[in-house]
Amino acid sequence: MSERTIVHLMRHGEVHNPEGVLYGRLPEYFLSDLGHEMAKRAADHLSKHEIVHLVSSPLERAQQTVEPLRVLLDAPVTTDERVIEADNLFEGRTVGAEPKALAHPKNWWKLRNPLRPSWGEPYKVIAQRMQAAVADAREAARGHEAVIVSHQLPVWIARQAYEGNSFVHDPRKRQCTLASITSLTFDGDEYVGHTYAEPAADLLPDALKGKFVGGA
Repeated sequence: MSERTIVHLMRHGEVHNPEGVLYGRLPEYFLSDLGHEMAKRAADHLSKHEIVHLVSSPLERAQQTVEPLRVLLDAPVTTDERVIEADNLFEGRTVGAEPKALAHPKNWWKLRNPLRPSWGEPYKVIAQRMQAAVADAREAARGHEAVIVSHQLPVWIARQAYEGNSFVHDPRKRQCTLASITSLTFDGDEYVGHTYAEPAADLLPDALKGKFVGGA
């Protein structure tokens, strides 16, 4: 008899980033006060589920996001490098509120192939590492539920991989807001569908007002 297992992919909360840096994998980018509140909202939402396994990206913003849930569940957190933010050649650039600054002629060679993409880690590589991490989390929580705290692009690509969709997309149309939860359901090892929730939806207008989001 197959067992139903759910792996929740949670995006981290808002990061304090007043300079508008594309922070990517850079260290020392921490949650803002609003980001901490988002993490608490997500933790309250997930605490109602039968969660037995917690995983987080090694980056500080993800570790801080998983902390309220760790406290509520009194459970250890496994740090997994495979769910880290996508690598990006524009990391560390300050683009403020105008991401089009990245399209300066001197950067055109980095933008030559949006299908791969040429400016960063290939989508296929992100999908492979995320699916491997999800498989391990599913095994650890078999018959129950697990949570992986990651970043926008890895979460989105993982969802597209399981749904069998193209990885090529408009970043502005990703359904993966701050502190959102993409829940993947499995029957045994077979993927059967997903749900999506935004426990901190009412906080998003304040988080996005006039700001450049410097990392996924």
